[in-house]
Amino acid sequence: MKKLCFFSLLFIFLMISGCATVYITKTAKGYFTPTDPDEIEILVLKPERSFIELATVSTSGWPPGNIAKMHNSLRTKSAPLGANAVILVDSGINDNLRYWSSGVAIRYRD
Repeated sequence: MKKLCFFSLLFIFLMISGCATVYITKTAKGYFTPTDPDEIEILVLKPERSFIELATVSTSGWPPGNIAKMHNSLRTKSAPLGANAVILVDSGINDNLRYWSSGVAIRYRD
């Protein structure tokens, strides 16, 4: 009985928290020093500063109310590439009422 209860709780936990994914496709040549995820900006407009595109980023499967976690996951995945910011190009809510977003990880030239 305890095993059944444990697996039931595990299943419920996975259903509530699971399925959020982040995909990164590196588009820049070379490598840059990783950055601190806490310092990466989330932008909705192209910055006026000069930059290079490092990668395309996309994420999906985020429950309502988890937009901050979604943004933090984009920061975490973009930091090893040396990104200074992520420009969100498109975002929305899918048919399953899960948030998704896509954009570009960038590094400032100056």
